Amino acid sequence: MRILFVHQNFPGQYKHLAPALANLPGNEVVAIGEESNVKRVRGGLHPRIRLLAYPEPRGASKETHHYLHSSEAAVRRGQAVLRLVMELRKQGFVPDVICAHPAWGEALFLKDVYPDARILLYLEFFYRASGSDMNFDGEFPTSFDDQCRVRIRNATQLISLEAADAGLSPTRWQRDQYPKAFQGLIRVVHDGVQTTLVCPGVVDDFPLPGGGRLRSGDEVITYVARNLEPYRGFHVFMRALPAVLRARPEAQVLIVGGDEVSYGRRLPPGQSYREIFCREIGSALDASRVHFTGQLPYRSFLDVLRLSSAHVYLTYPFVLSWSLLEAMSCACPIIASDTAPVREVVEAGRNGLLVDFFSPKAVAEKIISVLADPGQMTAMRAQARRDIQAHLDLESQTLPRQRALVERLAAGPGVHPSRNIFRDAMASGIGGE
Repeated sequence: MRILFVHQNFPGQYKHLAPALANLPGNEVVAIGEESNVKRVRGGLHPRIRLLAYPEPRGASKETHHYLHSSEAAVRRGQAVLRLVMELRKQGFVPDVICAHPAWGEALFLKDVYPDARILLYLEFFYRASGSDMNFDGEFPTSFDDQCRVRIRNATQLISLEAADAGLSPTRWQRDQYPKAFQGLIRVVHDGVQTTLVCPGVVDDFPLPGGGRLRSGDEVITYVARNLEPYRGFHVFMRALPAVLRARPEAQVLIVGGDEVSYGRRLPPGQSYREIFCREIGSALDASRVHFTGQLPYRSFLDVLRLSSAHVYLTYPFVLSWSLLEAMSCACPIIASDTAPVREVVEAGRNGLLVDFFSPKAVAEKIISVLADPGQMTAMRAQARRDIQAHLDLESQTLPRQRALVERLAAGPGVHPSRNIFRDAMASGIGGE
């Protein structure tokens, strides 16, 4: 079987699937990514994956209508990939299956070069003017102009979907954001968690950014996001902290995340949401007990989770963070926002606690309650880990499903007849069959 992976940040979501397919005898795996990212990962790549790079394409011109900025940039990126795959075809490589992420335009022209290949798209998020992230938080409203713009932003994915044979989404909620006409093509299989690595453990010595140490047994509140921003409830968490710090004088707080903006409205140069909300809270935030670690190496991040006496995860209705699932796999005491798709994995009172996203007071009360009576979370912590092991373990659950999906596509009929092969196999739950 010949498989082509296309992802600007390769390996991206194919971190485990691509090597797993490359390990199988007889398979030939080629991957394509943007040049700057390829240089970064090439040294640590699987030896049987042939990695090719396209130069970073020019973005939209200043004269382009602002609704079309993302579309023009996507077309340019798609053309860069097109030139590369045309050359690849001249060399004789014709894939049976192409796995691609369509969000940035890389999948736009793949079917034109490889009309007989089956295309499997990684469908992460389809923008909606209502019912998901936009206008969820009245403190950071989106304009009507923004709503119109995101409708056009979806065009890139829709064009790619029209040429696809199947799709893969990590959660039911993410699948259901896509138009109903395409949902029958989409299988729900999460990327998975390496539960043997992401597990509870004892931490003897965790260094704090400003000096000092933490160890297992200390009272530690944890919060994790790629970047500290409203989409992940950073403002709500920060506003909850003064009450928690007053009520729990021994508690330490570890806040993991960078100062950039991954999602939502960007700030003027030189500003960050961390600075904004630290200023808002002022002296009520005890700097000797609240520690901003920035983004951490993965092993250090896991130690943060293992230290946790109360792990807070807040999010808009948006892409579910891997960090929540990793926290559950580490048997953290979970306090999470009562938002989709969180409810797919956290069941209140069974494997964690749910709280109103918009209520710092409720978040603070839940944290204080968990710290005051850790025993109330014992069964829930164990259940959270069991749930991840049973449904989202990478080796026994999600990776075999991903492989089976690719192999079934490769063995299937021609291009469009394969479109309905998963319609009767819709997932009953996250990562389900």
